[in-house]
Parts: sequence; C-alpha cells; structure tokens
Amino acid sequence: MSGLRRRIRSIALFEQLGPGLVTGAADDDPSGIATYSQTGAKFGFGLLWTLLLTYPLMTAIQLVSGQIGRVTGKGLAHNMGAVIPRAAVTGLVALLFVANTINIGADLAAMGAAGQLLAGGGAHLFTIAFAVASLLLQMFIPYKKYVKILKWLTLVLFAYVAVVLVVRLDWAQVGRGLFMPDLAMLKSKEAITTIVALFGTTISPYLFFWQTAQEVEDVDHDAEAKPLKEAPEQAKREMGRIRLDTFFGMAVSNLIALAIMIATAATLHAAGKIQIATAADAAKALEPAAGKFAFLLFSLGIIGTGLLSVPVLAGSAAYAVGETRGWTCGLDNKPWEAVGFYCVIGAATLLGVGIDALNIDPMKALFWSAVVNGVIAVPMMIVMMVVVSRRDQMGRFIAGPALKSFGWLATAVMAAATVAMFAAMAIG
Repeated sequence: MSGLRRRIRSIALFEQLGPGLVTGAADDDPSGIATYSQTGAKFGFGLLWTLLLTYPLMTAIQLVSGQIGRVTGKGLAHNMGAVIPRAAVTGLVALLFVANTINIGADLAAMGAAGQLLAGGGAHLFTIAFAVASLLLQMFIPYKKYVKILKWLTLVLFAYVAVVLVVRLDWAQVGRGLFMPDLAMLKSKEAITTIVALFGTTISPYLFFWQTAQEVEDVDHDAEAKPLKEAPEQAKREMGRIRLDTFFGMAVSNLIALAIMIATAATLHAAGKIQIATAADAAKALEPAAGKFAFLLFSLGIIGTGLLSVPVLAGSAAYAVGETRGWTCGLDNKPWEAVGFYCVIGAATLLGVGIDALNIDPMKALFWSAVVNGVIAVPMMIVMMVVVSRRDQMGRFIAGPALKSFGWLATAVMAAATVAMFAAMAIG
C-alpha cells in the first residue's frame, strides 16, 4: 500500500506541473543550447557562476508572470496597458515581435542544420519543412496535446548530464567557476556580451508573456476556475501550484544549462576547440557519453526543443499583439475563431524562415538572438514589477517582500549587464 500511495502522490504532483514546466522546457531551446555550448567552449568553466544567479532570478520573474495572469485573469500586455501609455505598450510589443522573429529564424535554421546533420540533404529544405510542420501543429492541434509528446523528446538533453558523469572533471576548477568569478575575465567585451546572452536566453521576454497567457487560458478553460481577485478562496491552492510548477520548471531548465556548459568546457574547451562554427562542432561535446550516437542525440535535442519553443515564441508574440488589440487569443482556438492571433503566428514564423534565407550562420544567429532578448527584457521587467506591486490591479495578491526583492534584483542585474555591454562596445 505504501508503494501505491507514493505512486499516487507522484502522479498528483506531476499533474500540478503545467505552464511553469513547459516554460522551463521551452527555455532550453536551440538558442539556449547554442549559447550555453559556445560559452563553455569559449570560456571553459569561467562563467558557470552566472547560472547561480539565473535560477533564483528567473524563478522570481516567472513567478511574477504566473501570478499576474492567475490573479487578474488578463494577459501581460493588457496589464501593462494599465501602467504605461498605450503607445509605450505597443512599442514594447513591437520589440517583442522583432526579438521573437529573430529567435524563431535562428531556431528554425538550427533545426534545419540538425536535420541535415541527421539525414543529409539541404538544411534550408529542412528549415522550411519544420516551419510548415510547426504552423500546421499550432493551427490544427491544441498545443497542450502535442506538447505532452514533445516534452519527452527534450529528455535527450539529459545526455549532457551523462557527459558530466562520464568525463574526468577537475571538480576544484568547476567549483571555482561556480563560486569564484574571474574578475579579469569581466574586463573582456566578449565575456560581457556573453553574459548578456546567457541572461537573455535564460530570462527571456517571450517566457514572461507565455506563462502569464497560459495561466489565463487555464482560467478560461476551467468552469470552476476564476481570477483570484474574484475568487480569493482558490488562492492557497493555486498560488501553491504556481510556486511548485515554477520552481521545478526553472530548476530543470538551469540543470540542463549547467550540464551543457560543463560538458562543453570539459570536452571542446579542453581540446582547444573554443569556436563553435557549426552544429556538428557543438554535437561533438556529447561524444564521451554517446559515442557514434552523439550527432543523433544532439539533432533530436535541437529538433525537439525547437518544435517545443517555436510555438511558444510565435504564440507569446501573438498573445501580446492580440491583447493590445482586443482580439480573441489562444492556441486552443481554431484558426477561423482567432484570425488575427493566428495571422501574427504565421507572420512571425514566415519572417523567421525569411531570416534563414539570408544565409546567416545559425550558431551566431542563435547567440545574438539571446543578446537581443537580454536587452529588451529590461524595460519589460520594470513594468512587470510595477504591475505586480499595484493593489488596484492585483488586489490583496500583490507580490510579497521576498518576491519583490528578487524580482527587482533580477531587473537590476539584467540592466547592469546590458549597460556594461554597451559601455564595453563604446570603449572598444
């Protein structure tokens, strides 16, 4: 009986994991994999300490996102409109659309390169095929149905954890990388830009909009659920679920990120391979654990996380645009029920394919899309922190002292990194 009770508790626990878990899984998208891989290859263990910062900070800002959606029953763009002028909201949404389009283009290009690595042929043809497949899935199958399958495909990323367990590591060096930042390294423009990319790919604006929107959809599609402002008696259960969901989802995301950086540092950087120019270069980090299957696992990881994250990227842009326009929004709607919403998804995806046609190096595009995300995250985080602190919007469910402190700290860290990057660029 005790074994049965444990299984029942495990199932009940898993059922509580929703928007936060999917958000965490989508965070390790091709852009994230490329950024973490390039960081480990270029700087070895020297920037591992950044991930000690990103876990509490990204968890805080995603908790803010989920809380805003569940308390108000409205999306992030709608709530921002109550704090700043409509023109400013439109500007932020436009920045989100541009950043997401670049990210989609980079992700699709990486998926195309992974497809070529896996099966041969032309990378551009694979890119187009993945774009079409993603669009069709979003238009005709509810995201929550097929994401259950895609989440299993992303488990191949745990191959990086296997690499960490297989290769010989100098744990003293790993410890120094985690707990003792190399101050001399921080004088490098390249290192500062990489830190912005790391923060940008981990604390990404599209994830803010996505988790808020998913909490709103959960309310809209559950007859018993209501915004917490209207049904405060549901608060204890729902706020507990959001905390569990978010802490767990972000922990998985950061564990994979840490494993990728350690694995590439211990393999590529140690072998003198400090520049990753192609998907094949990045895949070699898996060889100690996967051997001849390294390219297969790497390709499946890129394709799986891409198919998971491209709808999140396109969907978050569509939610943001749709909310500012008062359109019907939601991936559970059919295309003819939410025409404007799906037009934005289609436009973002097709423009992403257009970016791939420019023949930009996929690995570089993935890295720089992370930098763009890091820059535009700052103003959005400022507005979010104002929203979650306003009693007229959040009622009695304004953020507590701890959440406010970590949320503003996350905002300050992102802002400081961005300012440092621009200052370094201006100097040198």
